[in-house]
Amino acid sequence: SARLGAESDRIAFRNWFAFLAEAQYFTPPAARAPEILDCSSLVRYAYREALRSHDSGWAANANLILIPALPSVQQYRYPHTPTGPLLFAVAPQRYAEFADAQTLCRFNTFLVSRTLAQARRGDLLFFRQASETAQYHTMVVLDSSQVTPDRDKFVVYDTGREGSHDGQIKRLTYSELLQFPQPRWRPLPENQAFLGVFRWNILKD
Repeated sequence: SARLGAESDRIAFRNWFAFLAEAQYFTPPAARAPEILDCSSLVRYAYREALRSHDSGWAANANLILIPALPSVQQYRYPHTPTGPLLFAVAPQRYAEFADAQTLCRFNTFLVSRTLAQARRGDLLFFRQASETAQYHTMVVLDSSQVTPDRDKFVVYDTGREGSHDGQIKRLTYSELLQFPQPRWRPLPENQAFLGVFRWNILKD
């Protein structure tokens, strides 16, 4: 599987991945990337686009609220990766363009901590809710915003679509999430539904 060897590339990936996920929150629903339908599709979109060359051609088609002055990853330029366009491990030595939240957690990331304070920009929070139709759910750690000048730290996630209800992309501060009205969504060690802070395998040293 792919690994980013240079720290500059790991930083570039983190910044682009988090920015792309956050930018969808500020994008009107009709203008968002049409593939984004739930939490895992938001993550897959941001991961793939973070590995592209962010040149003028890409910017013209990205449909984003702004284009940040961030360096692109140099080692890989999607779809030119060790596994081509098949970015996500779905089983040992098997890769695909699609992976649900459970598969992202199991095969594409590794556990860092069960404490939110240990999260870094571009990490993921995973939850497993026994009562949910889609048991696994993920949120993107933004750390500080790259879109607004807020001093708070944030996460962003897609609530997903259920039945006739359209999902929403939400951005919450750490404090809002830690005090979420439903305790099962709080990223706290004592919450058994919180699986922890996970980091992409591509960022392993």
